[in-house]
Amino acid sequence: MTAEGFLEGRRLQMARGVLLQCIMGGYPPSRFYGSDDGDLALVADPRQVHRLPWSQSPRALAICDADELTGESSRLSTRGQLKAVIARYAARGLAPVVATELEFFVFAPNPDPTQPFLPPVGLDGRREDGQSAFSVSSNNGLRPFFNEVYACMAALGLPRDTFMHEMGVSQFEINLLHGDPLLLADQTFLFKHLLKEVALKHGLTVVCMAKPLAHTPGSSMHIHQSVVELGSGRNVFSDEAGEPTAAFRHFIGGQQAGMADFTALFAPNVNSYHRLCHPFASPNNACWSHDNRSAGLRIPASAPQARRVENRLPGADANPYLAIAASLAAGLHGIENQLEPSAVIQGEFEVPDNLSLPCTLHAALERLKRSQLAKELFGAEFIEGYIASKTMELTSFFDEITPWERRVLAAQA
Repeated sequence: MTAEGFLEGRRLQMARGVLLQCIMGGYPPSRFYGSDDGDLALVADPRQVHRLPWSQSPRALAICDADELTGESSRLSTRGQLKAVIARYAARGLAPVVATELEFFVFAPNPDPTQPFLPPVGLDGRREDGQSAFSVSSNNGLRPFFNEVYACMAALGLPRDTFMHEMGVSQFEINLLHGDPLLLADQTFLFKHLLKEVALKHGLTVVCMAKPLAHTPGSSMHIHQSVVELGSGRNVFSDEAGEPTAAFRHFIGGQQAGMADFTALFAPNVNSYHRLCHPFASPNNACWSHDNRSAGLRIPASAPQARRVENRLPGADANPYLAIAASLAAGLHGIENQLEPSAVIQGEFEVPDNLSLPCTLHAALERLKRSQLAKELFGAEFIEGYIASKTMELTSFFDEITPWERRVLAAQA
């Protein structure tokens, strides 16, 4: 839209079905979004209108809510779903607080998708070989790129906590500061958009796939969660003596009750399950533990006022609005129904059958399809439309034959 049209308050409308557009560009049958495929109104959040600092010509980006023309939030909108979850907490005098950790890879351009990704050639003329994890000098070869990333984050008002080189080849992680879940979802979305745009300016490719390289750790989007009282700001996970509360236990119990049903919301793509099939640090289980990265639900070591639950299941490819909404909705479900968690685990452990999670997109979608909890928390319209869109993507994947199949299976008798 032109700046003039935006500033005049001109309403921008969009077909309702676009909210269910699959990643290849197609749409599920119209019965999932209304046979008329009528319009939605895109209503800009005035707190999230940003001049884009990396753009050479003046451009701005406005994060919008997708509202029905009658004024209510569309049930197909993931941002609307997150706002509804936050409102349910507020109705109980509570406010969730979250922080996201986002991992990503920086690669050289990859014009041929049949070829694997390669790390870029740095200012030293060399490609990283995978020995730079947590090194203070590991990204010096990419310093011009990261300098502009930092400058653009500051211009967009994206406060960062820590930034580090992760375990993978040319893999990095940013931790965003904790705060309001809607704000953190907006910031996570903006940061991913910023990364890709700035990378293109520097002749690089940023990839937020869950598992872009074989034999290399994948990329997560861990979600740290706590709950405070409205007004006082007291963390309801700790009592006055600094001990865990019943609300803390019930929140974990709700997380466990929802993780298998919601796996397709946390791991939305075929590639997501490549990350989860190697369980260390990418746990595909609903176990919980104190400071154990093998558990899907980790309780980081912290002071009582910072007691929180880290959901380690979502990958970097997850929709931040939907992943945060699903995780918080599960926790609130546990608080409302006083669900007790399983026994805490420590050290090496075997995952009990009742705490295992779907390990393929097909299995995750089948589990979601059977979930009454998902439909109760997010509405049948959203869940059925989401499944329809993701089923199209899965079908498209199965329409192609992979290099592994040609290489390994073609010679079989």
